[in-house]
Amino acid sequence: MTDVPARSGRTTGRGERAGVGRRAFIGYVLGGATLAVAADLGLGTPAYAAVPSAPQIPELYDLEDLQTDAALPTSALIKIVINEDGTASFELPRMEVGQGITTSTAMIIAEELDLPVDKVHVALAPARAELMLNQLTGGSNTTVSTFTPVRVAAAIARKALLEAAAIELGSAVALLKSKEGVIFTPDGSSMTYGSLATKAASRTVKAVEVELKATSSFSVIGKPYRREDAQLAVTGRKKFTLDLHVPDALPTMVCRPPTLNGSPKSVRNRATVLAMPGVTDVAMVDTGVAVRAEAFGQCIDAVRALDVEWNPGPVAGESDETILARLRKAELPLAIPKVPLLAGTVEADFTFMFRSSAALEPNCAIADVRSDRATVWAGLKVPIVAQADIAKAVGLPQNAVTVNVVTGGGSFGHKLFADPAIEAAKISKAMGKPVKLMWHRADEPRQGRVHPMVTSRIRATYLAGQVLTFEQRHTSVVTDFSHGLGEMITATADRLPTGLGALGFSETIFTLTQELPYNFGVVTQLLNETDARFNTGSMRNIYSPDVACANELVVDQLARKMGRDPLAFRLAFLKNDRVKAVLQKVADVGRWGRSMPAGAAQGIAIHSEYKGATAVLVEIDCRPETVNRKIYNAVTGPRVTKAVIAVDAGLVINPQGLEAQMLGGVSDGIALALTSSLHLRDGHFLEASWDNYFYTRQWNVPSDFECIVMPSDSEQPGGAGEAGVAASVAAVAGAYARATGTMPTVFPINHGTVSFEVKPFIPPVPESPSDGLSHTY
Repeated sequence: MTDVPARSGRTTGRGERAGVGRRAFIGYVLGGATLAVAADLGLGTPAYAAVPSAPQIPELYDLEDLQTDAALPTSALIKIVINEDGTASFELPRMEVGQGITTSTAMIIAEELDLPVDKVHVALAPARAELMLNQLTGGSNTTVSTFTPVRVAAAIARKALLEAAAIELGSAVALLKSKEGVIFTPDGSSMTYGSLATKAASRTVKAVEVELKATSSFSVIGKPYRREDAQLAVTGRKKFTLDLHVPDALPTMVCRPPTLNGSPKSVRNRATVLAMPGVTDVAMVDTGVAVRAEAFGQCIDAVRALDVEWNPGPVAGESDETILARLRKAELPLAIPKVPLLAGTVEADFTFMFRSSAALEPNCAIADVRSDRATVWAGLKVPIVAQADIAKAVGLPQNAVTVNVVTGGGSFGHKLFADPAIEAAKISKAMGKPVKLMWHRADEPRQGRVHPMVTSRIRATYLAGQVLTFEQRHTSVVTDFSHGLGEMITATADRLPTGLGALGFSETIFTLTQELPYNFGVVTQLLNETDARFNTGSMRNIYSPDVACANELVVDQLARKMGRDPLAFRLAFLKNDRVKAVLQKVADVGRWGRSMPAGAAQGIAIHSEYKGATAVLVEIDCRPETVNRKIYNAVTGPRVTKAVIAVDAGLVINPQGLEAQMLGGVSDGIALALTSSLHLRDGHFLEASWDNYFYTRQWNVPSDFECIVMPSDSEQPGGAGEAGVAASVAAVAGAYARATGTMPTVFPINHGTVSFEVKPFIPPVPESPSDGLSHTY
């Protein structure tokens, strides 16, 4: 035990976080009827030095550090409660969207508290403005930033229970042992946590010191654990927003404009639609015309029947080609001359098209807005900003708005924004009634958030077996970061006109996440953004999939020009041993360099981010019999037949959950490389729903998949939620180039294929299907 609180881990060198080192911390036993405890990692923590000006900033201070440091000052405001039934309750100030953080957090609490995992109940905290920068779910940061505060709070609870048991059992604390929610004396007498919950409570707040378990004694952390909500999800019993029953909140949908971000001018047949079966209300809002009915099917019928005069959207008439031309005009120049004296040059120019970031769960929210208050239920990863935005939208003070965070069925950046919650609140106010809003699937690719179109230019020079320079100029349609870091200060800064606040914020995120982990001499990676007219967001892994894909394709070109095997070339130039280790692992397991038939090939790539490293090896089949497969209503093309991914994510809480994350990341990567994109024509995206949008289908997933979780002696977890995507895109692209003999420069590779019949824009949604079973196969 020490007199001084230990300092939390932070980056001290490439890819490493300092271990907790001394495991003593200060926290509080809170006043209350039953035991409640909280950690304090903000007090006593010294100010950090300025961001180092090293060649690669993320190697020294990255987005993980920024988010973790921002959360520290309010870490004492999250608490664990021991209940009289012997369970522990914790409200996690983050959002579960399928990444498994409620399970991994329960495991962390169970470990430190000596309680079975199934006796730890982790719920999602509502919007809490006092948490400031401590309530944002993004950047793969949840476990990184909450790991130590949650452990400290659990350790304080265990200490308080032991002290109460010592009094009740007439023993010394040092002689007591805790196991699975029971405290034992040496002579075998015992008391349960439940029986001690009120006895351990404090009438006042008091500071205490605790020492955390050594990682060597972990019995829960690091062991595979099946998600506590998995059975509920697959049996349909898990409750998402649309499963909630709020009195009088009837199904509601919106008739949306034919062009992106258009707006309604007038409704010509409001009375006719109001008279349709089940319809209770019709109201015009800025995003369209809302209808409320007794069932969603009646809403669809009413949306299709509406006769609306529309104002055109801000990108009316625009197309892929015109937006690409605007990006070209905004590109920053490369500094190194194209043909430097004596040196060789590799130069490449890539284009990445618009992509939909729609999740499996459609956009939805429930809102009940009254004259003096509002209550909203929705999946929200930034609930504090949502609370403020909803208050502004309906003309109420922020403290009159209650925002309940509900588990979401996926996010991919969508739930960083409160679009459906704000829209539902506006509709509820306009109708004067509670509403249960659901976006139609056709609405999401056409009016929802997308990953922006991007160009990435690279010029590298080499001489005498060394790479001298590597320049990358990344130019993008503006990525919307108006959620800031989770509170209104940084959110407001990002909403300043481009060039004042927004562009600076994007560049900060880019700089804190992008690195080239090779010894390539002078390296510069710059972002420039232009055109803020689109609804964009931080789709999984933000800039990294495009940046890494472009980089790794050029690395393959450098290896070829310099006469080296791609694997050997990478191993020779990589700076970090953790990256080398994952690369060598996938090469060994995937049998890099094995003989393949003509038209098939291997690809290999690496990525370093979030305090971790990933490497992916894939095998792709581009032979005609595969590319030209005939599958009903499908984009087939090349097929990835094998994928091996190795991940070093530091201390792993739940290896089973990490493997699931990596499988999802590889699936994302295959889609981004081969098939998934939106097509912009005449001011609107052509795609409407998943039958038009070609995310990785079952017929494109590799039949041979393996994930290797690398052993680590780290005492800190790294971010893993997005770690599997970037290297996967790059490996698939590299394999395709090797199999076909042509390096792809436009992504996805099949973007030129529009294989579906474009659905009408007026009405904006198709008829509800009545023959779905005839199309199952």
